[in-house]
Amino acid sequence: MVFVNYLFMCLIFGTTFLAIKIGVDSGLPPFFSAGLRFFIAGLILFLIMIVTKKTQVRLFFHKEMFLTGVCLTFGTFATLYWAEQYVTSGVAAILSATGPIMILLIQNVILKEKGNRLSYIGCLLGISGVIFLILPIFTVEISPFWAIGCVAIIIGEIFYATGTIYTKKVITKFQHTSPIALNAVQMMHGGMLLLLLSLVIERGQYDFTMNLASASSFLYLVVFGSMIGHTLFYWLVARTNPVFPSTWLFISPVIAVLVGVVFYQEYLSWVTVVGTVTIITGTIIVNFNALQSMWKKKLVLKRGFKY
Repeated sequence: MVFVNYLFMCLIFGTTFLAIKIGVDSGLPPFFSAGLRFFIAGLILFLIMIVTKKTQVRLFFHKEMFLTGVCLTFGTFATLYWAEQYVTSGVAAILSATGPIMILLIQNVILKEKGNRLSYIGCLLGISGVIFLILPIFTVEISPFWAIGCVAIIIGEIFYATGTIYTKKVITKFQHTSPIALNAVQMMHGGMLLLLLSLVIERGQYDFTMNLASASSFLYLVVFGSMIGHTLFYWLVARTNPVFPSTWLFISPVIAVLVGVVFYQEYLSWVTVVGTVTIITGTIIVNFNALQSMWKKKLVLKRGFKY
């Protein structure tokens, strides 16, 4: 059951990038659709948590939830949704896989935490992969918005990395609260901020027509992308460990590239392939010690030892 749910989660996370692309291309205002997606998904999950008495309404009013929402939902997805107007869903997914590399950079450069040599090698490899992906802007005629979109996604991953580091403290403080409830509240906060941003920037774009493509994209992202996908993630964390579910970052970008090429006729060049392999390899190396520790624990448990 764990393996099946893991594969399902990877498939969901790998296809959300194309769903975002379809929605944006069909005319949905990026900030408005992102805000509505996360607010509705968060509200539904939060109400379920309240009804089942796994959390209380006052959780919504903690400043930690607001700050987490700013980083994990608002900053991460405002940039991603905007960028996917100009960048293919495959490239967006690959660049989004740089989150662990950004975490390492923040921990070392800003927090002054020492890393190991292997992590630094992985970080350099990941950065070189990003350069490979952005390289075409200097060799062929591509819209400058393509390069700006790539940079925007990387900025979004800095938000994601900051939120992930901060979330460790939040989870410790709210250790008796369901992680699903914590995620639901931060999605609501992030969603409301995205809607406010939309009100300021996209005011003249609200005359869009909801068609089959935009409606399907929106519903898929709300139900599968935000509700089912994140619930599976936290279910896997509870059943295994925090490291194993996070390995979706190594698989989902490949899925995103493939579904973009097959179902949306997105262009796939050798530069994209090299960049994909390089970034994913770098991400694996950055997480190598955590992955190695996870597998060692599995082996010990199989042999009957106790921790």
